[in-house]
Amino acid sequence: MSEQIDTTFRRTPERGGKDFEQACAIIDGAKICHVGFVMDDQPYVLPMACARDGENLLLHGSVASRLMNRLADGLRCCVTITHLDGIVLARSAFHSSMNYRSVMVFGIATMVNELSAKKEGLDTLVEQLVPGRLTELRESTSKEINATYLLSIPIETFTTKVRTGPPDEPSIDLDLPIWAGVVSLSVTAGEPVTAPDMRFDTPAPGYLSRI
Repeated sequence: MSEQIDTTFRRTPERGGKDFEQACAIIDGAKICHVGFVMDDQPYVLPMACARDGENLLLHGSVASRLMNRLADGLRCCVTITHLDGIVLARSAFHSSMNYRSVMVFGIATMVNELSAKKEGLDTLVEQLVPGRLTELRESTSKEINATYLLSIPIETFTTKVRTGPPDEPSIDLDLPIWAGVVSLSVTAGEPVTAPDMRFDTPAPGYLSRI
């Protein structure tokens, strides 16, 4: 990158980090990311599916997408992922917070053009979304592959930020008879709903319970 990105932690720096393995773990646990960019002097933030391929973050989209074309042309972007792990309830609104794990990746995307690498990257995205699904799907056609851009962003300039634990409150508030603590949160898959146009009595696959 030609410009130096300032990744200095100025507020609650004890929660910040630049550990690559931690960043990878946060990415690997995600189904969705948000891609921020500026186009024609207008900021945008869009949700997209994501996956990690080694030291690179993968994104995909339609070749008709203006965003994908601009990203492929070298538009700078910032990709963020956040896992909300809990609501932290203090005895005051000011000291209430959230427990979370987040990563912010800065970079310039490059197009994955080589056919086998592109197929492998798209397969990686499928497995990130639903592990085990890939073995059952029909093979993508050349038309479908050609209609899709696969972009790769190096996980080089990034920051992580994590909060865990109970409320951090001033001692004077501890004498108040107000409940304080943490309400844990997690994303769980619901019961699969069969598509109404299913022509076969095919049961929902067992791997869906592992999403």
